[in-house]
Amino acid sequence: MLEPAAQCVTRADGVRLAYRHLPGRGPTLVFLPGYKSDMQGGKAQALAAWAAAQGMAMLRLDYSGCGESEGAFEDGTLDIWRDDVLAVLAEANVGPLILIGSSMGGWLMLLVAEALGKQVTAMVGIAAAPDFTDWDFDAADRATIAANGRIERPSDYGYDPMVITRGFWQSGQANLKLAGEVAIDCPVRLIHGQCDPDVPWETSFKLADALRSSDVQTILVKDGDHRLSRDQDIALLIDVVGKLARSIRI
Repeated sequence: MLEPAAQCVTRADGVRLAYRHLPGRGPTLVFLPGYKSDMQGGKAQALAAWAAAQGMAMLRLDYSGCGESEGAFEDGTLDIWRDDVLAVLAEANVGPLILIGSSMGGWLMLLVAEALGKQVTAMVGIAAAPDFTDWDFDAADRATIAANGRIERPSDYGYDPMVITRGFWQSGQANLKLAGEVAIDCPVRLIHGQCDPDVPWETSFKLADALRSSDVQTILVKDGDHRLSRDQDIALLIDVVGKLARSIRI
């Protein structure tokens, strides 16, 4: 695949956000990476290569402080990164969308979909992690964040330690989704590995229950981990995205 040239949109505060937009037929696939991930991850690139071969439009982006975008990672919050996504989508002037969110990106896709309404025609979550600031932090963690303004955890994903700031945690608590109805009506597919050590697979069932849409399917991969980046996992992702894209009339 010929890699699309990086493009940028500049926020009001001067921070430049990087993205790559592959033109093609719609709806445009939009990949939302996980926490501290970027648009050059294996799933994003595999999906982009498939989209290029199919003549489909796809957009990848880096949140501020991640990958090729400017800014400090520790300044990022869910609200800021949601607005980063919205700014890139507005600059790219894309039409109907399919949002594909990995881990934290699966939380962000809910916030983006709520903001964009009917422009979002479908969503795919990959080990979606809504509300992880709530269910993944015990009383000791919260006390550490309150006292130190951050918490550091070991990570198996190449960035050690994993840092969660008070600002990010607070924005997470202000954007909890699983306790009530998530007012999204488009088709949703939730893929989750049952050997995921980071995000319990039951989280996808909780999200499925919370979504207002009647067209929600949860797909479990019995031996799947959190990344879901093996060849068979990526083949499953492409199959799910392809079926959704073919079912949407625009």
